[in-house]
Amino acid sequence: MATEKLLPYRPGLEGVIAGVTSVSRVDPEAGLIYRGYDIVELATHASFEEVVWLLLHSELPSMSELAGLSRELVEEHHVPATVLDVLRLLPATMHPIDNLRTGISALAAYDPELTDYSVEANLRKSVRLIAKTACLVGHGWRLSHGQELLAPKTTLTHAGNLLYQLKGVVPDLWHTEIMDTVLVLYADRDYNASTFSARVTASTLADIYAAITTALATLKGPLHGGANQEAMKMLREIGAAERVEAWVKEKLAHKQRIMGFGHRVYQKGDARVPVMRELARQLGNRFGQEHWLEICARLEEVMAREKHLYPNVDLYAAPVLFLLGIPPELNVSMFACGRIAGWCAHVLEQQSHNRLLRPRSLYTGPARRQYPSRMKKSAA
Repeated sequence: MATEKLLPYRPGLEGVIAGVTSVSRVDPEAGLIYRGYDIVELATHASFEEVVWLLLHSELPSMSELAGLSRELVEEHHVPATVLDVLRLLPATMHPIDNLRTGISALAAYDPELTDYSVEANLRKSVRLIAKTACLVGHGWRLSHGQELLAPKTTLTHAGNLLYQLKGVVPDLWHTEIMDTVLVLYADRDYNASTFSARVTASTLADIYAAITTALATLKGPLHGGANQEAMKMLREIGAAERVEAWVKEKLAHKQRIMGFGHRVYQKGDARVPVMRELARQLGNRFGQEHWLEICARLEEVMAREKHLYPNVDLYAAPVLFLLGIPPELNVSMFACGRIAGWCAHVLEQQSHNRLLRPRSLYTGPARRQYPSRMKKSAA
């Protein structure tokens, strides 16, 4: 039998170039850019709506384009009553990200442009998905807690409506601005696991809803989007900065993972961490809960010394979302509310110059063998 020549095996596809993109770039030296713009500058100066336009259209919007997008995001918040009926059938114990994934999948049946794969139609569907993702997070949570559903307010930004429809209270401006920054920081990051899975689905020429459903399923895992929920669980378990060192050493002795640390690409830390750390500092000072930042800072010191690992954005996102009054169970869904913009941009890009993503595997099973004659089927 001829021996097939295969390229070197890379576990987890580490270092493998699986495609090209102009959406975002991760720099191993701790940088991150969206369409050429540095993440720190965007998080500091740009609104989430501006970043949405940038990711979808490759350029920052004009004032009129920005106003139009902001209006569309409010108008597209509506979720069909039958989709809400589907959510009502789900058990209240269902994880919010599973609730969201189910809602997005159901929405596909109600999009009149579902099978129109033109760039123009996919752009319109992207705006619908970004708007309805935020709406479904709030509606799903409130339905599971027996609370009244709320329509968006035209006077609020996308981040403001996300908070309002979730919590039922019009947020203060500072509250909205911090949420907006969180969404910008989570909007995209190269070929991460959920983005890559969305592109794999899109490469089969499945519709954009199918691709986003795939991405949401991938996001859930604790080695990806679920890390920020696990990070908050860790911080609460530690409880105080003086307990960090002993806690970490015990976990490492049992070869357990410390959430919020390590990254496949970043070698010198995550570019988003300083911005998220500053948000955690502001919120800790505002609410007199500085101990969360102290625990995170001590974790950074111990992990750098013990494992030479730097924190990723999830370590500080956990206390930021907690201090914003968002239940930790919703942390992954908050991640999705930002990343939906990047997912849509990548689906658009994938289908604009598509090639089916179909890698090979390295077979390690038995060599070819003969099926035993005594077990062959008898003639009918």
